[in-house]
Amino acid sequence: MRILNFINHLLAWPLLLLIRVYQLLLSPWIGNRCRFTPTCSVYAREALQKYGFFKGGYLAVRRLLRCHPFGGSGYDPVP
Repeated sequence: MRILNFINHLLAWPLLLLIRVYQLLLSPWIGNRCRFTPTCSVYAREALQKYGFFKGGYLAVRRLLRCHPFGGSGYDPVP
């Protein structure tokens, strides 16, 4: 079971790297346009760090799909 948990978190690292690159390079140009707190990139990073690739990735994608003009807004932390 430990090895599966290790692999799950190891698979999350490339996504965490992509999120960090986005936060450093693109986000300052785009500005804060997220309807939620924490922002979608912070939410995705926290979900991947807490749950790993599979569940964290699922939560991040689900959150991104809700972040649109007709979706909700407000405080939405990682469960």
